[in-house]
Amino acid sequence: MFESTRRYYLYNRPVDMRKSFNTLCGVVRHQMDLELEENVGYIFINKRTTHMKVLFWEGDGLSIYFKRLEQGTFEHPDQGPDYRISYEKLMLILQGISTQKIVRRKRYKLV
Repeated sequence: MFESTRRYYLYNRPVDMRKSFNTLCGVVRHQMDLELEENVGYIFINKRTTHMKVLFWEGDGLSIYFKRLEQGTFEHPDQGPDYRISYEKLMLILQGISTQKIVRRKRYKLV
């Protein structure tokens, strides 16, 4: 389901978790100003930060990943105007690890 080769976008406002496929598509298109694309996950978190939905377009239809926490909350980091979130940061949020003070150490990159 979640792959490092996908792109992810986190909506920056709380979402009512009763929303399903069509309404979440509307949020992506009209409030996030994005189009549904293959290999992209659109992430929504509720006001209490206890539920998360991830909407995926799979080429021939939509799927939703839904997670409800029995204890604790998800971190809802501020993503700024572009909504983009890295795969690594998403995995930390799903595991309950705070992303507030993460520092990436310098690594060599082949140009």
